[in-house]
Amino acid sequence: MCGVTSSAHPPARPGRLPADLLVGLPVDLDEAAHRCLVAGFDGTAGVPDELKRLVDRGLGGVILFTRNVRDAEQVRRLTAELRALRPDLLVGIDNEGGGIGHLVGAGAPEVPGSYALGVADDPGLTGRCADALAGHLASLGITVSYAPVADLQHHPRNPIVRTRSFGAEPALAARHLRAWITATERRGVASCAKHFPGHGGTETDSHHGTAVDPRSYDELRADFEPFRAAVDAGVPMIMSAHVVYPALDPERPATLSRRILGDLLRHELDFDGVLVSDALEMKAIADRYGEAAGARIALAAGADQVIVAVPDLEVTLACRDAVLSALRSGVLPEERVREAAGRVRRLAVRYAAPAAGAVDGWDAGAGLEAARRAVRSLPVPSGVRGAHVVDLFPPPHPALNWGGEDLLTEVSAVDPTATGTAVSGEPADPAPFVEEILRASGDTPLVIATCDAGLHPWQERLRAALLARRPDAVRIDTGLPEGGALCSYGRGRVNLRAVAEALTGT
Repeated sequence: MCGVTSSAHPPARPGRLPADLLVGLPVDLDEAAHRCLVAGFDGTAGVPDELKRLVDRGLGGVILFTRNVRDAEQVRRLTAELRALRPDLLVGIDNEGGGIGHLVGAGAPEVPGSYALGVADDPGLTGRCADALAGHLASLGITVSYAPVADLQHHPRNPIVRTRSFGAEPALAARHLRAWITATERRGVASCAKHFPGHGGTETDSHHGTAVDPRSYDELRADFEPFRAAVDAGVPMIMSAHVVYPALDPERPATLSRRILGDLLRHELDFDGVLVSDALEMKAIADRYGEAAGARIALAAGADQVIVAVPDLEVTLACRDAVLSALRSGVLPEERVREAAGRVRRLAVRYAAPAAGAVDGWDAGAGLEAARRAVRSLPVPSGVRGAHVVDLFPPPHPALNWGGEDLLTEVSAVDPTATGTAVSGEPADPAPFVEEILRASGDTPLVIATCDAGLHPWQERLRAALLARRPDAVRIDTGLPEGGALCSYGRGRVNLRAVAEALTGT
């Protein structure tokens, strides 16, 4: 892969600035600077004292993760405590559906990921799934949803978007984004289209390194269209991508680029909502610039809020200090921060507290209906009963939740005679592993499931070894389709249940 690479000696974690460099700002400007920050924190039992002090200074929002979730009642107590500190504090979470979310412990509705919704291609059904997710958020006191994904999945080796996307076609993605945003808005929850101007054309996950999309401007234009549709649908927030687009800005990733955030998003797409950065501790920013410099540059480039998702509040404080110091020195214009804070305040007026009636019931069956329709969009084999199921899939992404779903569990739920194993990560000794599977399966049907095996050669090797001995085995893909007999189009629980039903003829 060509393009920018991370520094061989990444900057150390940002340190706090001396207090004498942070004095002299008017109180209202200090508050405005804090409005531009979204902080993560650790724990489920209460709000840390350092976070309380940030909220007192005007912190714009907090972002919750699995580390903050034990059960639904605990989350309600936590969000109530946060809003008791300041009623206009925004409380957000990643809530895409499928295998991407942090509210499994709080009873999140079971919906498939966006790719399965695109395969089913029923915007009304997408709206019902989005409504269920948003209604559940509102019932927990969470009113910012960092979803939906507006990226187009069109690079076969893209490691991070994949089934989080509605698909590769701009028009398809656009109609499902409109449905999702409209349904979420009805619940009084702020949606956020991400990751502008599109992360689906890269071969690198920006969590782990510098991602570059080398396509020409004309090639990139198709990726803008879902975001244009989101703007037209009234999306109140857009999240930037930590991706370098040489055709748009050869120097800086979108999060730090005035050309991309200003000229393209603000002026060409006419977006006037809150522009929020992806998390600054992701290596595409942290390794090359450092989180603190990233915060300052992103705000100067046109972002309204920057997310510092790590639970270590010292990192958030260092980012805050860098912004205050830049304001004091004039490196960061005062009017830019006041403009950004004004947008955040307007967002908080609309969404900081759950809307009346927002927590009424939702369609709990919409997700499984959507997953079933996606699976059955292609011919399925006749019912396979009593199979030995081998489910191969990569370890969970460290930044995204994994609720422990596996295909064997779902097949066993509809066919108690099924046996098998779930394998998350490459076995230490593959040859004995293959022999054990062949021995255990005996004369029963063998089912081999893989998840994006093209990105994970160990899965391809194990599958090939098994098929060489059992060419009659049924293949299942649980990521993007790769030529298997069946495809779930994702690894959310309902995705796996739907493909289990199709496999067994249930």
